[in-house]
Amino acid sequence: MRELLEELARRLVDQPNEVSVEQFEEDDGTVVLELAVADDDYGKVIGRGGRTANALRMIVKAAAVRENKRVLVDIVE
Repeated sequence: MRELLEELARRLVDQPNEVSVEQFEEDDGTVVLELAVADDDYGKVIGRGGRTANALRMIVKAAAVRENKRVLVDIVE
């Protein structure tokens, strides 16, 4: 799931080398993925009205269902 989010984000932005995803697990077993990109690329990752960010979350959550995991995707600065 981490690799999937990282690859999707790299394809969206102008500076793919600046993309980083940190993964950690909460006490209840939820996997949290924190996506960080270059300052100029946040608009591309979030999209108009948050549509791109919602699409990224939906794709990662669909992949998580296969592994019976719960995933949260946060876009951090």
